[in-house]
Amino acid sequence: MYIKIDNRCGTPIYDQIYSQIKGQIISGALREDEMLPSIRGLAKDLRISFITTKRAYEELEKDGFLYTVPGKGCFVAPKNVELLREENLKKIEAHIDEIVKLAATCNLSRQELVDLLLFSMEEEK
Repeated sequence: MYIKIDNRCGTPIYDQIYSQIKGQIISGALREDEMLPSIRGLAKDLRISFITTKRAYEELEKDGFLYTVPGKGCFVAPKNVELLREENLKKIEAHIDEIVKLAATCNLSRQELVDLLLFSMEEEK
């Protein structure tokens, strides 16, 4: 597992950890039931507070990405297909919002935008 902390980006450190671990779980880089570094170990490696790492792990567990086995550690939770689908739908919606805004600045009609989408989907086949 690789985590990179950027102190200049303005995003809270716990959120950077949360986002990076979540991304690695969704992408498959971290596999189901894989053990994560201990909270204290990760905090030491990243040279950050134990509390910051603990918060990121707690958020990941609350959102269904991790589970904890007392005395053993934290592990990647089995992938919840609905949860992953929902995450991807949120990403798609955000991209669509950006596309619609950009299309408006180019004065694209609705049909032209639909045609672009259909063309792009055909290219993927």
